[in-house]
Amino acid sequence: MSQVVDRRYDFVFLFDVQDGNPNGDPDAGNLPRIDPQTNQGFVTDVCIKRKVRNAVAAISQGKPGCDLFFQTQDAVYEKRILNNLMEQAFDGAGIDKKAFKESKGKEKSAEAEKAKKWLLQQYYDIRTFGAVLSTGDFNCGQVRGPAQITFARSLDAIVPAESAITRKSVTTVEDAEKQTKKDGFLTGTFGRKHTVPYALYRGHGFINPLLARDTGFTYGDLALFFQAMQRMFDFDRSASRGLMALRGLHVFQHSSALGEAPAHVLFDKIQTPPLGDGAAPRRFADYSVAVGGGLPTGVSHRELSAADIAAGYFPWA
Repeated sequence: MSQVVDRRYDFVFLFDVQDGNPNGDPDAGNLPRIDPQTNQGFVTDVCIKRKVRNAVAAISQGKPGCDLFFQTQDAVYEKRILNNLMEQAFDGAGIDKKAFKESKGKEKSAEAEKAKKWLLQQYYDIRTFGAVLSTGDFNCGQVRGPAQITFARSLDAIVPAESAITRKSVTTVEDAEKQTKKDGFLTGTFGRKHTVPYALYRGHGFINPLLARDTGFTYGDLALFFQAMQRMFDFDRSASRGLMALRGLHVFQHSSALGEAPAHVLFDKIQTPPLGDGAAPRRFADYSVAVGGGLPTGVSHRELSAADIAAGYFPWA
């Protein structure tokens, strides 16, 4: 599992939401994100990557090489300041920081490359998704990650539901004094909660072995990535999310680094027809998922289950 990924992978993932908001839009009052032309819902790649990162942190439990460079807002202060983490990379790589600031040209680039390699060894999400590492005095350049994910889009149009909510608790004495009884009830702060009654989303992803070679992304990293996708909703529960679950993870494995077929040709093999206008889906069983045959020579398909991932089917020949 320590071997660097040397072949191409393309994958389709399906997940659903029931009575929750999978990805609120801050520019629209936190409404579920929606395509204004088709009314299909969508979830951004950044949202999905955040869930994968959180799952990796929970699964790896401090395993060497599995730290996260991009932390959540509730992480400790020292781990959230990216420029400080890049400065630590120079210490970890044994680079004289004062001399680095004074150096120029090839010498400076060579030292920055050493620091970048240290970061790649230390941080799973840089090795996987890449990062911009040029935001401070200790410039480590940029990294293009081998794992990339598209926006996920709902198969059918969504109609977000809006519910009124109230907060009865108070935070200050002044707020408590303002509250008055009306019709036998204590008034409070009113708000709105936006949810999707039900939607099935489909997204696509890619593993580029040419970039894996640059970042040192191994088959062990790949196994952890797919395991995190299987578990990403388990570590992202909240009242606003409702009930979310991964409903399918279809992986196409190529026999070479360049691949034997375009990704979109393979994605068309996973057929997830929408229910159509006027439909009101409320459960996963309302939909049908079919896998078309006739794969190109050198390409294999597997719908990965949790048991498959635990067994480490990478690569499966």
